[in-house]
Amino acid sequence: MARIAILLSTCNGERFLAEQLDSFERQTHRDWVLYWRDDGSTDDTRRCMRDFANRQVPGRRVILSDPGRYGATESFLRLLRAAVRDGHGFFAFADQDDVWMPGKLARGGAALEAVPGGVPALYFARQKLVDERLRPTGLSPRLRRSPGFLAALTQNVATGCTMMLNRAAAELISTSTAPAAANHDWWCYLLVAGAGGRLLSDPVPVVLYRQHHGNAVGAPAFYLGRGLAALRRGSGAFMNILRQNVFALADQKDLLAAPARAQVTAMAQALGGSAMCRVRALRMPGLRRQTWPETLLFRLWFLVG
Repeated sequence: MARIAILLSTCNGERFLAEQLDSFERQTHRDWVLYWRDDGSTDDTRRCMRDFANRQVPGRRVILSDPGRYGATESFLRLLRAAVRDGHGFFAFADQDDVWMPGKLARGGAALEAVPGGVPALYFARQKLVDERLRPTGLSPRLRRSPGFLAALTQNVATGCTMMLNRAAAELISTSTAPAAANHDWWCYLLVAGAGGRLLSDPVPVVLYRQHHGNAVGAPAFYLGRGLAALRRGSGAFMNILRQNVFALADQKDLLAAPARAQVTAMAQALGGSAMCRVRALRMPGLRRQTWPETLLFRLWFLVG
């Protein structure tokens, strides 16, 4: 199996970071290298990372020294571009506050290894949800519908803390420009799906996904909880992300396969057109979320937003 580049962006993560770093060292797949950059921490995160680096053999870590605060998405993409330039084969995003199960890299790597070279592939898995003290609270929802490009426009089901990419997918993503509102995992999912790549969903949990007040996104254990969270955020936030994703993809159609190019064009025209244009766009097969209540909410927001 190819060496795996772990991509870790930190920002004020000292509270939970040590447990995540320890879980890297417990991986059954041992051929990995950690790419790390800090995105403006003001706590002891950097000291924690230095302590970790000092106990690793040479070549086990690569530190990006570019200063500044870019936000999570751009920070992760900078790490990805650096790891792609260095010639690695597989890539795994890592959040600072989770704990990886020992077989995470091995499972993801094996799934990606089965994909023919040159075909973009993105692996993602379920998570064991835990509280701040790593006490189990449930599992992330199982997929009810297959992932795909139109579905990806409506909803992200590929959680970044479980996500791994093969080299073809990483090269594709590293050449792209993500919109300001994008989350790195959603953007990766959109691009690989739009390019006609393989979307590898693993029903086996591989991460202890810590839920706490500082979560950037979080993960309700049930679809009802996810729907209620979407309602609380409101249509404005969702439609802003949808518009930015669609128009960013429309500006980079060369990264997409022909079917996705046509679908992005239709979505862009609908977002800039009349209610009738939006109704026609909603007829595209696959423009659905995981459950019918979520799909109904998406359609309502799309029509009026």
